Amino acid sequence: MSPDHSLDLFLRHRKALIDYARPIVGDEARAEDVVQDAWLRYARFAEKQAFILNPSSLLYRIVRNLAIDAHRRQSREINGAGAERALETTAEISAGPETATVHKHELRQVMAALKELPERTQRAFHLHRFDNLTYSQIAAELGISQGLAHSLVASALVHCMKRLNQK
Repeated sequence: MSPDHSLDLFLRHRKALIDYARPIVGDEARAEDVVQDAWLRYARFAEKQAFILNPSSLLYRIVRNLAIDAHRRQSREINGAGAERALETTAEISAGPETATVHKHELRQVMAALKELPERTQRAFHLHRFDNLTYSQIAAELGISQGLAHSLVASALVHCMKRLNQK
């Protein structure tokens, strides 16, 4: 595959790829980093191949894998430092009672948004975010595929973010 074709593919899908990675990694900047990394890996791979059957699917798969790896790294860093200490630090940084009130309100919004979701989606989200299970562990727990586990968690994240942005 030519370098021009790889770049064209990347540019056509860049925004969608960032939107795809964002719920997994948690924010726009990390999603952009993941997508950039994915394109570099894709371009190196494409240089060596005469033909790639479904280039966009491959690019999305690379983004997904890198995003999951980034999320796991971030989770290990937080867990290594101690989640409780991270919460304490966040509380110390807060500007006072007004900020605490805003955070409590946002938490209530997220909890209400989660209740709007189907039970299985809620469960997958809880297992991932609160119990720190991997997608393969969630899949085994719920008796579903790993891809569906990822999809359920991602849809829960997107739903919660939409609710928070409806202020």
